[in-house]
Amino acid sequence: MSELDYQSPIYLQLREVVRNKIEEGEYLPGTAIPSENTLAKTYGINRLTVRNAIDALVQEGLLIRVQGKGIFVVGDKMDRDLDYLGGFNQTMRDKNKIPKTKIVSKAMRKAEDKYSRIFGVKPEEDIYYIKRICYADDETMSLEEVYIPHYIVPKLDGIDLSVFTIYEVYDFYGIKLKQANQTLDIAKLNQNDARMLGIDMTQPVFLFECISYDDEDRVIEFARTYTRCDKCDFTVRFHK
Repeated sequence: MSELDYQSPIYLQLREVVRNKIEEGEYLPGTAIPSENTLAKTYGINRLTVRNAIDALVQEGLLIRVQGKGIFVVGDKMDRDLDYLGGFNQTMRDKNKIPKTKIVSKAMRKAEDKYSRIFGVKPEEDIYYIKRICYADDETMSLEEVYIPHYIVPKLDGIDLSVFTIYEVYDFYGIKLKQANQTLDIAKLNQNDARMLGIDMTQPVFLFECISYDDEDRVIEFARTYTRCDKCDFTVRFHK
């Protein structure tokens, strides 16, 4: 039993082994740890002992169980003024709606000319592209396309974004959102995207384009959000 002995209860020892792997960065925030079966085989112990160790870390808030997906590392979270910068999930919860997102596509691509200018990186540098559908109470609300430079969250490809929000991932990696510049337009979707959003392609949608900055004034995200006009309305407040 590598790293374990009989000097103290085995589940407590395994708990500390997993905790150390989290603290040392072997198990990264937002990623899944080995399954209970794998841990049991690795350390030559029974699955119930493994479960007791994992349960202890879940209760501490270091891990989270997701039915059908596995056990994930939860990173440190920071306080944030959600009235200033809030993601889709928080906005829906504030309206007493149940939020859900479905990842349609998640890939790596080159920044090329357009996104190299937005992010201030070289055209050949990598950026992440994420496309997802957002739901409120199981109704489709919006289609989002999100671009994030690879250097901002290098391990994003290993994080399940159906488990953790992008804002939570930023929290895990100490990225502090400072401000966002957003524009509003009216657009129409192609047939495939309109179908995913549950509308006819002739029906207009709100198009929000948003560039987000962190406290180091780096552009950390560019997002396009296509929102159903028949499901949402927006209020703009002006302050003197």
